[in-house]
Amino acid sequence: MKSLPSSLLKKLEIREQNASLRKLPVPSSLIDFSSNDYLGFANNEEIFHQTHELLITRNLKINGATGSRLLSGNHALYTETEEFIAQFHQTEAALIFNSGYDANVGFFSSVPQRNDIILYDELCHASIRDGIQMSLAKSYKFTHNDLSALENLLSKFQPAPETLGRNPQPENIFIVTESIFSMDGDSPDLEQMIGLTEKYNAYFVVDEAHALGVIGENGEGLVQNLQLQDKVFARIMTFGKALGCHGAAVLGSLQLKNYLINFARSFIYTTGMSPHAVATIWVAYQQLSKSQTERVQLIKNSTLFDELLQSPITQHPSPIKSILFSGNERVKNIAYQLQQNGFDVKPILSPTVPEGKERLRFCIHSYNTEKQIFDLLALLS
Repeated sequence: MKSLPSSLLKKLEIREQNASLRKLPVPSSLIDFSSNDYLGFANNEEIFHQTHELLITRNLKINGATGSRLLSGNHALYTETEEFIAQFHQTEAALIFNSGYDANVGFFSSVPQRNDIILYDELCHASIRDGIQMSLAKSYKFTHNDLSALENLLSKFQPAPETLGRNPQPENIFIVTESIFSMDGDSPDLEQMIGLTEKYNAYFVVDEAHALGVIGENGEGLVQNLQLQDKVFARIMTFGKALGCHGAAVLGSLQLKNYLINFARSFIYTTGMSPHAVATIWVAYQQLSKSQTERVQLIKNSTLFDELLQSPITQHPSPIKSILFSGNERVKNIAYQLQQNGFDVKPILSPTVPEGKERLRFCIHSYNTEKQIFDLLALLS
């Protein structure tokens, strides 16, 4: 077999020298403080059995979608699930994608056009940034959660009276953020950002991957919990976190859905999800309204973690907590010691985060016990 080109081997060697070479982990029985399964849905037997029953009831005894949704893969459960998701999130329409990555790449590569501007938070997820790179629009990042920095950028694209008719102005401006950021678990001031979108006539896009299932009375997400859904152009809901399954949906107007069906390449040119995958999404959404107990326990566990750690960095309602330990080798060694003592805690290394901001990332769950949290932080101290 032909070996890897020397230029690529060199890149792997550099990663190894920097202690940043990624490897697939081996499944373990360690106490879970690393997964995104915040409510325990991924291991929920009720969801598992109800999904099977739904498929049998609908006589959907097939293993795959058989093709793109535009060809043979658009089975009836897709339509029903999208309609339910739209109703649940109080929006006109929902379009299911195969993953959160596919949804973000599909949206950002197709919606903003050549004469448009995209302003995005510097800590937006890689899938958002990849989609933006594929777009024909110009893009500019603003300092994380900094409204002044965002407004400074917005003001640059407003026509001054003396330049009217001479300098080209963007046709549309898109402002992009996340409701809960995946590394630190913090949130932007969405209400203030809405004010800026209205002031500058911009389109607001919010990725709710880590808020779905976690924030709101029924886990509807931060935008809806603040009653801002009618002021947001698009929301991206990812199902691989608190919903414990796979896939994602873009929420917005029916016009937006029709546009994505026609122009989002990550939607058009891929095999649809299997009936089993879509059925799991449908059942998981039904389960959200029954999971208030899990959400209450999740908040209690998250608050307990903050109180015991007594660090202002982690003081927020999300279940994602980070503690900085500069240096890949150092943070890997600390994570290894925690793993040796039974706790599944993962190090986050550069270049995933900037050099010098390597960290331990803790994900709190409804099923973590008080003793597990006490023991983990006692060991860490």
